[in-house]
Amino acid sequence: MKHQLLLSCIAALSLNAQAEDGWQEWFKDGLGDAQVVSGTATYKVENGTLIGTTVDGSPNTFLMKGPFKDFELQFEVKVDDQLNSGVQVRSHLAKEGDPAPEGSKGGKPLPAGRLFGPQCEIAVNGTAGDFYDEARRGTWWSILTKTEAVRTDEAKAAFKKGEWNHYRIVVQGDHYQSYVNGVKTADFTQPGDPEGNIGFQVHGIKKGDGPYAVCWKNVKFKTL
Repeated sequence: MKHQLLLSCIAALSLNAQAEDGWQEWFKDGLGDAQVVSGTATYKVENGTLIGTTVDGSPNTFLMKGPFKDFELQFEVKVDDQLNSGVQVRSHLAKEGDPAPEGSKGGKPLPAGRLFGPQCEIAVNGTAGDFYDEARRGTWWSILTKTEAVRTDEAKAAFKKGEWNHYRIVVQGDHYQSYVNGVKTADFTQPGDPEGNIGFQVHGIKKGDGPYAVCWKNVKFKTL
């Protein structure tokens, strides 16, 4: 009996420590409350690793959670060389009858169910860690906010092809920051998206290409 009581107390202390620390571990045992939006790519969890796989002819697809305001998100990611990916932050899901998003490049309404907004890039071509305004302005936030000086040679080389890469994304107030393998890769302010969803992207591919995959592990989230 004493042994069982001791184990119960240790378990309770562990849960309290986890709660006080504030970190949540995502996708350890499955997709949880996340939902697939915008396309038909597939997502599954194997041994604590989230695997997103392209589907022939599908547009960009996202595994979405949220909405959230201020947070820190950390993860490790590996992507096939032929594929690029990203993680949406404070992004929005278009609804039927919505007008075109403010500042949108095309000036046309998006199809219902399309996720749009700031995306932290995952790619092997030197853009990793920069933020792209997905399905809206269609350009980099470093250009929009005149913070291109952050995109140093070190920042452009931070992502390692064919390896697991550690990301740290911090969004607080109007301030956005990202780090890839400990190197700062974005640092800007913009007030247009005070709250929104997080979305793990599988990029669309042309018919006849693929399949390609992007994998995330050790996904940790904390509200600030």
